[in-house]
Amino acid sequence: MPLHTWTSARYAIPLPDGHRFPISKYAQLRDQVIADGLVPADHLHEPERATHDELSRVHDAAYVDAVLQGTLTPAAQRTVGFPWSPALAERSLRAVGGTIAAARAAVTNGLAMNLAGGTHHAFPSHGEGFCVFNDVAVAIRALQHDGLIARAAVVDLDVHQGNGTHAIFAGDPSVFTFSMHGGRNYPFRKVAGTLDVELDDGTGDAIYLDLLRTYLPRVLSASRPDLVCFLAGADPHEGDTLGRLTLSFDGLKARDYFVLESCRAIGVPVVITVAGGYGRDVNDTVRVHLNTVGIAASFV
Repeated sequence: MPLHTWTSARYAIPLPDGHRFPISKYAQLRDQVIADGLVPADHLHEPERATHDELSRVHDAAYVDAVLQGTLTPAAQRTVGFPWSPALAERSLRAVGGTIAAARAAVTNGLAMNLAGGTHHAFPSHGEGFCVFNDVAVAIRALQHDGLIARAAVVDLDVHQGNGTHAIFAGDPSVFTFSMHGGRNYPFRKVAGTLDVELDDGTGDAIYLDLLRTYLPRVLSASRPDLVCFLAGADPHEGDTLGRLTLSFDGLKARDYFVLESCRAIGVPVVITVAGGYGRDVNDTVRVHLNTVGIAASFV
């Protein structure tokens, strides 16, 4: 069976000229996935909106209302990094909906992917770092609420620590939060997860993969998850403007393969989100994400 994927790419948001968030990557990724034959068109789904109830299991209701009603303060908008617009609210709902749907499909099929998401800097009462709602956290709580899973592990391999995710699940033994990230990179005030591995600037393929091969088996053994949420960020790539690491395309492919192979070996389903990527050339970012899709497609 081909890989089931979700895309919210048509829900673009208006951004000022020169804004550093690469909103165009989502449409490029969607189009290239089809052009390369990685996923059949009927397995590329448009997500439903996340509901207020689903969001409110993670986020304060007042914050959800402020996003949906357009009453975020200017300061809150600056912290998020996006100017508010109706399109921002719509895209945020759809992107979270994509991760919820992909997580449900992963539990059934073993593996599924949202071609968006990974918004791990969103906290219960605010967003930051280009993250409005925390899609992975909302998806985990949705599946727990419905009795589809009891335990989850977050394997966050975006170059930036998932501080919001860590804060949401702090003290909750049912969710193991694992992050490998730049130690001197954003966010500059980290929030402790279950296991954090901090990387030096300039870390390349060999050291990165050695660390991943050391720690991921420990994470899977300790967490005993019913679902792994894999944030497959493109921003550890050597061409990323915000990453400060030096992983190659092949190194990131080896990362993705190892995560999926490790999970398959113990029979745990995986939902993948694309997370960050800010390449000097957006085509490099899209290529990293495409490689992730291709590797995932080879596992179904």
